[in-house]
Amino acid sequence: MRKSVLLALAGAGLFVAALDAYVVVTLLPAMMGDLGLSIERFEQATPIVTGFLAGYVVAMPLLGAYSDVRGRIPIYAACVAAFAFGSIITATSGLWMFAGLPWLVAGRFVQGLGGGGLVPVSLALAADLYRDRSRTFALGAVAGLQEAGSVLGPVYGATLAAAAAMTGGWRFVFWLNVPLAAICGAGLVASGRTAEPAAPGVRRSFVDWPGAALLGAGLGALVLALYPDDPEHRAINALFLPAFAGAVILLAAYAWRQSRNLEPLIPRELLRTRAFAGVATANVLIGAALMVALVDVPLLGRLVFNLDQLASGLLLTQFLVGVPVGAVVGGRLAGRFGDRATGAMGIALSGLAFLQMSGWSSSELSLRIGPLRQADIALAICGLGFGFVIAPLTSAVLALTRAQSHGLATSLVVLARTVGMLIGLSALTAFGLYRFHQILGTPVLTDPDIGDRVKHLERLVAAAFLQEYREIFLIAAAMCLLTAAVIAFALRPPRTSGGT
Repeated sequence: MRKSVLLALAGAGLFVAALDAYVVVTLLPAMMGDLGLSIERFEQATPIVTGFLAGYVVAMPLLGAYSDVRGRIPIYAACVAAFAFGSIITATSGLWMFAGLPWLVAGRFVQGLGGGGLVPVSLALAADLYRDRSRTFALGAVAGLQEAGSVLGPVYGATLAAAAAMTGGWRFVFWLNVPLAAICGAGLVASGRTAEPAAPGVRRSFVDWPGAALLGAGLGALVLALYPDDPEHRAINALFLPAFAGAVILLAAYAWRQSRNLEPLIPRELLRTRAFAGVATANVLIGAALMVALVDVPLLGRLVFNLDQLASGLLLTQFLVGVPVGAVVGGRLAGRFGDRATGAMGIALSGLAFLQMSGWSSSELSLRIGPLRQADIALAICGLGFGFVIAPLTSAVLALTRAQSHGLATSLVVLARTVGMLIGLSALTAFGLYRFHQILGTPVLTDPDIGDRVKHLERLVAAAFLQEYREIFLIAAAMCLLTAAVIAFALRPPRTSGGT
């Protein structure tokens, strides 16, 4: 019973943090207005997003490894406290003497530190509490809560801000994080006071803090380099060259230290295994393919299907619901059929869905199979496939490590997927801008009537966007099928249990 309570509380905190990761999607216009930023210059809001992402990727390897030294529950409590403190900073931005945008970005960065730390610590806690087949189900349940929070974040933010319009609007969303975080943190500390899940004597002796700092700083610089700050006009960040050069230098310094340290941050025996290399590669590919669905499906709705902003966002609903459902089901299936079969089958399913989507037409939303739209079925299957693969890949890495490295191992899995998402977002922006202009070319419009000429141009633009997205979906399908092959090659057929 105590195990279930600990897992539920850890998952609840992760759920709250995941809600906040995407809550700004619907709150950004109101936040910008209160800070005096012009909505026409939407790229000014980029630091609000990148600030959270930078904190997120910096925290994962540091706090995941630190939880291997100090224990899961104390670090979990510290992460929740950081998340609540960041929420307070965010909620007070633009008020009184507090600076506007810099204060807001600082708050989102601290929130990202807390939220990023919660991911590996919660997954490692699940791995510590459960063994064998129960472990993959526990991992799937925790991952499902995280993905559900990501799905509900935008709707949660918009609904709560509207309901609290007279008591702070968007600020109320961040103020509410404080009591929610306090309940989760205090509950976990109280429940785990007599039952630290990690067995005595198995913790790491220390953390290579200089190495962890180099890795975190290098990843933070990589976030800044890869995130497109003005995608309407340029494919890469204005600071891409210095930020990318800084990331390369910092990560190279980390690699040099890793090679010379007697007890490096990431155990060398883990890096040498085929399974770890395969899981890391698979997660980078999965992250990149995931961004195709998250970014391009709503854009397709706006630019090709002529949907309004709300309807284009709702077009992704079936996909977003499929991911957390798939995460829970995938955890159960992996416990029965093994990590390799479940992971490869799941991501191959997403690949087949993307393949079907690469043949979509401008009238796709009118096509039905019985009472269901054909597009909704494809998106739901795609989301299920992405969900299926989460628990098996995490379980496969945990099977390679002892309990004293579970925090670090889970952070590396999530980190690889996050880096893949950043790479995918940057590459998508660059490829999309290039292909759109290449396909559209210089339209020759000979219609005598100006109204007909405008409609003709609109048809040409929509056709160019459709062709661009078809090609992107086809690339995503290839990445998913390549990922399935990587998983099948890297993981062993029988699932091994994690270390003690």
